[in-house]
Amino acid sequence: MDAFITYYNHDHRHSGIGLHTPASVHFGTAEEVRDQRAIALAEAYERHPERFARRPKPPEIPGQVWINDPARRAQPEPQSS
Repeated sequence: MDAFITYYNHDHRHSGIGLHTPASVHFGTAEEVRDQRAIALAEAYERHPERFARRPKPPEIPGQVWINDPARRAQPEPQSS
């Protein structure tokens, strides 16, 4: 189980957090990684614009992420007995 948790937090890039690892977001390195990705994407676009439909950019890093967003949760219907 420890190996899975380490992989999940440090290696797996999550689409819900801009393709970053939870560790990168938690420890504050996600912005730096995103900036590096933006540079790499810009260089790739400059070298081969024909490979792209439009100028690429890395995904945004959301301010908040929820597994079960309380704002989206439906209120349970009252049950009658």
